[in-house]
Amino acid sequence: MEETIEKAIQDIYPDDFAWCYGCGRLNEEGHQLRTGWQGDQTVTIYTPESKYMGIPGFLYGGMIASFIDCHGTGSAALALHRKNGNEIGDGTAPPRFVTASLNVEFLKPTPQDVPLKAIGTVEEIHPKKWKVRTEVFANDLLCARGEVVAVVMPSTFMQSNDQ
Repeated sequence: MEETIEKAIQDIYPDDFAWCYGCGRLNEEGHQLRTGWQGDQTVTIYTPESKYMGIPGFLYGGMIASFIDCHGTGSAALALHRKNGNEIGDGTAPPRFVTASLNVEFLKPTPQDVPLKAIGTVEEIHPKKWKVRTEVFANDLLCARGEVVAVVMPSTFMQSNDQ
């Protein structure tokens, strides 16, 4: 039986912030990645569609980078939400993060048609900036490592570009 995420931070993002191609629950064309807690670490599980093939039998590296990216921003949101005394489902809107930097190491070719599992370790480096170190597994095979520096989304993201 495939592992699932029971409570994900993306499930409680306000609608205005739930459209990301990677993790937006309202983006029907996107991946709709979901990130939750597993003990003191964060976890995202996703089985990419075959259209994300790099070469037959293996995933395209951009899909893995996207997976690490959204896992990182979701993990940072989980950590700050908890630091602020909240948990998923308590009725409090979580903070929303964007990526300041993304670094990916491809360690082994990532097989296609198997669930990927991102496991993250979160470290606060500033009140509005968090670092998430992620390992990506396909079954038990460590395929990639990544690091995301995520920052609290600036209010200017919601301002109109009509000027």
